[in-house]
Amino acid sequence: MTSSIIKFILNEKIHEIHNPDPNETILNYIRLRLKKTGTKEGCAEGGCGACTIVIGELKNNNIIYKAINSCIAFTPSLEGKQLLVIEDLMLKNGSLHPVQSAMVNYHGSQCGFCTPGFVMSLFSMYKNNSSYDVRTIEEAISGNLCRCTGYRSIIDAAKSLDNNEPDQFKKNKRKIINLLKKIRPKSISINNQNKKYFAPRTVNELKKIIKKYPNLDFLSGGTDMSLIVTKQKKTLDNIIYLNSIDSLNYIKENNKYIEIGATTPLRKFELFIKKHYLDFNVILKRYGSVQIRNVATMAGNIATASPIGDSLPLLLSLDASVVIESFDKKNILPLNNFFISYRKTKLKKGQFISSIRIPKYKKNIFKAYKISKRIDDDISSVCASFNLAIVNKKIKSIKIAYGGMAPIPKRAIYCEKMLLNSNFSENIILKAQKSLEKDFQPIDDMRASKNYRMEIAKNLLLKCFTEIKKNKLIRLNY
Repeated sequence: MTSSIIKFILNEKIHEIHNPDPNETILNYIRLRLKKTGTKEGCAEGGCGACTIVIGELKNNNIIYKAINSCIAFTPSLEGKQLLVIEDLMLKNGSLHPVQSAMVNYHGSQCGFCTPGFVMSLFSMYKNNSSYDVRTIEEAISGNLCRCTGYRSIIDAAKSLDNNEPDQFKKNKRKIINLLKKIRPKSISINNQNKKYFAPRTVNELKKIIKKYPNLDFLSGGTDMSLIVTKQKKTLDNIIYLNSIDSLNYIKENNKYIEIGATTPLRKFELFIKKHYLDFNVILKRYGSVQIRNVATMAGNIATASPIGDSLPLLLSLDASVVIESFDKKNILPLNNFFISYRKTKLKKGQFISSIRIPKYKKNIFKAYKISKRIDDDISSVCASFNLAIVNKKIKSIKIAYGGMAPIPKRAIYCEKMLLNSNFSENIILKAQKSLEKDFQPIDDMRASKNYRMEIAKNLLLKCFTEIKKNKLIRLNY
């Protein structure tokens, strides 16, 4: 059954939005329609955290709480969820939630503009963890910027939290679960002022829509695509939202490869991949804030085809493939053959990425590095990834990929040829550094000069060699 009515839970009641504007952000809906102005707009691109809200989703008869950026999420994506904003945390008698009380007691607010976002990020942490070490706290607020406090008072407030006392949301959990069951997500079809929006629930529905409307724009996560509306001030006239398809939200593995469904959030994949490729986990933690990683998907990152998409060099060095489908076909394409030019791929109209396959290299060494101006929540100047096998001190296989060095994320073919079947020595690494000049002609831009990028690319190759040779990590953020 398809509907144009969006249903969600707010203040323990079912709310309905009839035929909403597909381009309206959740932030604007909260502020302009609900008249709840605690949630703020700072950057309109998911970078400052002032707009942070929490979404509750029903999974296996339990509520999963996720902090997200409401400034880059569209209102129809509320379908079937619970919406929690800063005003909802206070009890009806006026007493504060434990997170709010902690912020007051430890002077975690000065000008107050960023405070609602911090509170919601800490609320999500509070609901998803039973204890909080410094790393957990810092990760929870890594997507929230504050110009006043220096963060120390906010971190102290978070450290003081005690989750043994159940809050009102825990006490009313059964009621919310029953309400969420009552409004289980359904297929959505909206036509508002010639703007079409579809959110199918199954792959079969998706393919039927594609066949009828081949020129739709696929939205999976939307942390990049939504900026067309919020920053470029343009409209998205034809959207098909993939994240409602639960069957595409999965991680599977066999002896040969790991398969990630198109709508799997990066946060979920980040926690899984740690046991196979630790550096992949490390890079994803720096991909963006928790708010971003709760929404962004690997398929979306690939289809966006940004030359500085952090997951792409890693996937290239691991020789990953994408499973591409249309309404009547399915094929598997090596990612190395997927990117054509700047933000251009081999995806044709009506085609979508249904999954990504990452081979397992049980005996290989995998290294990845990200260079940016800030550790947290910043865009790469250069991202590098190395996948190699060393047998009897010889390099028997090697794949090297870089982001930020070309119009597309790209393998370093000349460098690979230089190193393949060579002795694993500093001498050959120094020669291979020079070969990177054949592989890449980087540009100057606001993030880095071409000379800086080339120097960094060479140094990261040497860093990889040094870490392997000394069997020791050389990392600032460890």
